[in-house]
Amino acid sequence: MAKRKHNRSRDKILQRKAGVKPGSLFIPFEAFAPRFFLMSFSEDFFEELEVKTYPELVQRVTSRPDARHWIDIRGYRDEKMLEQLAVDFNLHPLQMEDVVNDYQRPKVEQFDKNRLFIISRMLRWSTENKTLEDVQLSLFTGPNYVLSLQSDYEDCLDPLRERIRVGKGVIRKRPTIYMAYAMMDVVLDYYFPVIADMGDYIEDMEQQVLLQPSRNNLALILDLKSELVKLRRIVWPERDKMTELLRMDEEVIHESLKAYFRDAYDHTIQLIDLIDNHKEMASSLVDLHMSTVSNRMNEIMKVLTIISSIFIPLSFIVGLYGMNFSREDPETGRVLPYNMPELYEPYAYPILVSLMGLLIVSQLIFFYRKGWFRSF
Repeated sequence: MAKRKHNRSRDKILQRKAGVKPGSLFIPFEAFAPRFFLMSFSEDFFEELEVKTYPELVQRVTSRPDARHWIDIRGYRDEKMLEQLAVDFNLHPLQMEDVVNDYQRPKVEQFDKNRLFIISRMLRWSTENKTLEDVQLSLFTGPNYVLSLQSDYEDCLDPLRERIRVGKGVIRKRPTIYMAYAMMDVVLDYYFPVIADMGDYIEDMEQQVLLQPSRNNLALILDLKSELVKLRRIVWPERDKMTELLRMDEEVIHESLKAYFRDAYDHTIQLIDLIDNHKEMASSLVDLHMSTVSNRMNEIMKVLTIISSIFIPLSFIVGLYGMNFSREDPETGRVLPYNMPELYEPYAYPILVSLMGLLIVSQLIFFYRKGWFRSF
């Protein structure tokens, strides 16, 4: 997938003009030119090609009414093509607006007896930027086709394309709603490695926080929490979407197919549990960071306390004997016996230095026995 951050959705919302008529196509300037891919198949027939123009695409679909078709349109910079697409496939203008304004939450809408409009979001974890990158996948199901539209040329659906090519499984035999399910299932399957990569990143951050806590690490942790919140906002509607699909009439989704949708629903529950677990781990990283910083501050304060404790008595001694009392009376010249007579002893200086050294050693022994040096 092309690199596209999830928070660009907010920018697109802000770019919209107030008062625009509902159903207007607001095509962003960075949209890609459309490319048209077609897979046509049945149990004993398969054809895959990229066509050059939209009219050719429609002609090939209508020429094989007996086959099932995956109409894959990537990029939607051509507004006239989108308008003609809505006419040819009888698509509602509001649904086309949701396709183009691709910041929609995952959802499903039934607009005919056997036709659905489905939105999913394809995700990728950028190991370089440590951000979620997502692309909207819009699906329209019809009697013999699934129409998919996305803004980027790359997606995560190659495993499904390969299954159709080789005829693996029952995808060529099932109705088109099953193919739509298969697309949603592949999208959900790719959420698991995304969450696993985010979990690995959390473990790496834990090591960094323990070894070298910093403001930058704290900022990265908060960014990660923000990405997890965004991920949950995507996965939670996926659960609601699957619930809505399971509630649909048997005419829309046959009971034999609902087991597959229940499995997809279970996947969304697992994903939500994993995300909540990662959110708790990220929150604990913030607590760990604060605790580590506090412990380091305590170690610094301990060192400063030891140094201060050693120099306080030394400073007292130096200050005491630094007082300039005169030995003799300046007027009479008489010796004053009580003005620090020890300063004038022949060994006064070495005795005082030795006393100060002994005091330092005594304090260090005292601190050692109290266990102050065990964490150094």
